[in-house]
Amino acid sequence: MEKDKNNLDNLIKEIKKYIKNVDPVLVEEAYAFASNYLQEELEEIFETAIILTSVYADIETIAASFLYKLLTYNKVSDKELAKHFKDEVIRIVNGAYKLDKIIYSTENEYLIEYYKKIIVGMTEDVRVIMINLASRVTLMRNIKTKKREDAKRIAKESLEIVAPIAHHLGIYKLKSELEDLSLKVLKPDVYRDIVEKLNSTKKERDNLINKMTIEVKAILDSHNINYEIKGRSKSIYSIYNKLDKGRKFNDIYDLFAIRIMVLDEATCYLVLGLIHSKFRPIPKRFKDFIAMPKSNGYRSLHTTVFGVSNTLFEIQIRTFLMNEVAENGLASHWSYKENRKADNLSSTDKKLEFFKTIIDNYQNKVDTNNIYLEMQDTKMHGNIYVFTPKGDVFELPYGATPIDFAYKVHTKVGDEMVGAIVNNKIVPLNYVLEDNDVVKIITSKTSTPKLSWLKIAKLNQTKNKIKSYFGKERKDEIIKYGETSLDSYLRKKHIPKNKFLEEENLKKLLKEFKCKDKNELYFGLGNSKFSCKSLVEVIYPNEKIEVSKNKVILKNNADICVSGTSDIKVNIASCCNPLPGDAITGFITKNNGITIHRKECSNVINLERLVDVSWQKDIKNKYLTKIRIYTNSSTSNLGDIINKLTSSGYVIDNVKSRILNLKYNYEVSLYLNSTLDLETIFKNLLKLNYVLDVERVIK
Repeated sequence: MEKDKNNLDNLIKEIKKYIKNVDPVLVEEAYAFASNYLQEELEEIFETAIILTSVYADIETIAASFLYKLLTYNKVSDKELAKHFKDEVIRIVNGAYKLDKIIYSTENEYLIEYYKKIIVGMTEDVRVIMINLASRVTLMRNIKTKKREDAKRIAKESLEIVAPIAHHLGIYKLKSELEDLSLKVLKPDVYRDIVEKLNSTKKERDNLINKMTIEVKAILDSHNINYEIKGRSKSIYSIYNKLDKGRKFNDIYDLFAIRIMVLDEATCYLVLGLIHSKFRPIPKRFKDFIAMPKSNGYRSLHTTVFGVSNTLFEIQIRTFLMNEVAENGLASHWSYKENRKADNLSSTDKKLEFFKTIIDNYQNKVDTNNIYLEMQDTKMHGNIYVFTPKGDVFELPYGATPIDFAYKVHTKVGDEMVGAIVNNKIVPLNYVLEDNDVVKIITSKTSTPKLSWLKIAKLNQTKNKIKSYFGKERKDEIIKYGETSLDSYLRKKHIPKNKFLEEENLKKLLKEFKCKDKNELYFGLGNSKFSCKSLVEVIYPNEKIEVSKNKVILKNNADICVSGTSDIKVNIASCCNPLPGDAITGFITKNNGITIHRKECSNVINLERLVDVSWQKDIKNKYLTKIRIYTNSSTSNLGDIINKLTSSGYVIDNVKSRILNLKYNYEVSLYLNSTLDLETIFKNLLKLNYVLDVERVIK
């Protein structure tokens, strides 16, 4: 009992460090009530409560952390608790209990279900997840009590599920500890090796950081700046990540790091300028997360400079409030009761946006594997920051496209998108956006989304909005798109479609994906409920799809018949880009099948090894061609031209603008079904009063 009293006294002491004039009676009552039913578990419950104080949890949260285990261990009912504690505490207790009941799994379907339940808890009260995170840290700190296999499973869950939650909520203190503790269990040899290297270099690092700190202090003191400065230790897991990517230990320059805290934003930039005037910075290593905060609310200036002894130092500059938010997450700046402010609520909404996206995706029943990959991609690669022409900033994951940006701005902007201009240059819709790109979306009220965008979009949130547009009234089109996607995938994998969908295989697929017939299967593919890859893996589990050496390589293009057969590998020549309707011939290459040219192509007129080829009657694919548009206009009409093409259903791959004699000309690459499409395009473009001529481009 004496030990428990000391623990309680220490807990209240920690609370008083950040809550002035606190009345600890609620925590004392919760402890007293829990101790009537729990004895062996009290030590770990105290540890969880102490962890909660490290992230500035309020009195109600800490009280709930004592009580929710009573429900977990079935000691009392929630009705019994409600007789002794106020509604606010009971609400947190019930939320924490629901999360505690969840069976963790890193299998994708369960992972999404887990995130779904987290959001439910957060919607009711975000403090629920704070208890869950603190409890997980306690579990990992005491992982030695678990069997080896159980410990590895718990560590994997902590690393892949729980730590990312802490990251997206901006609670870096708990995130880093979970990652380090998980690495210690999963890769103990690697963990020990890093620790040993850190210990062996500690004296040298401490000496250099001390010298650099003295230099920086002298600069700040000479300008009468109020500040706090300290060396920043890099987490073991973050070092492991860099080593795992091929970096050498001695080349990880941000092992030497300093953090500076000041009173306000203006002083942050002043300090940055003063440091850069003394120490030469590395331009590509500067990040302004104050002007462009991360989605979880993280704000700071990051710069890397050549410091003392010509050593690279990473320097972080932020206000004291920014530092609290960075270390402790939303609890550090969100008063849970009457002191809530609009900006704080907005910040919290931003932190929860990632999880809300997960729920949107789950409710729309998209491929959970894609969601998992998106989450992992965000975790591994981080985010980029792109701008509108007016300077508004949007955060997107690595690999995002203009389509993702358009839907991020507004659903209507995405639905009416016809093209994109990045840094004043027209780009294809599959262009991968980069940090600091300025993106302008070209829209038209007559334009609508295309199903092909589902393959281009990076974000599942984007894909859901595209699919929601099509809806059930476009079911036939979605079925056709799904069938075409499967045809294309099977050709790429060298799998005959008739064999893949033979009766026994089809029955197996319909059962696995819970579809009543083939059309429903195609519909699921068309709206990305499941992927072509997942279908193939059902029929060919854990096998590499190979083709017998005695057979033809691949039915690569069912639109072209070669000497009476379509079972041969063919490629479309990029020099003349033949379209269905063109007279064509085939050139037999030595190692790459047959290349298809237009008959009049100058590259094959005098060649031998030609073979007769022809187009099939039913064309299934679209083919790339280029056209050049000449105008008499000295101002750009690019948006109008793109709208003219896309509103007719043509898919544009690329556009280049050229100015000749002060007049704009355009070279457009687009996908067409046949030469008939080409004729239609020429007629429509020539109707524009500023278009002088249109021609097909042949190299």
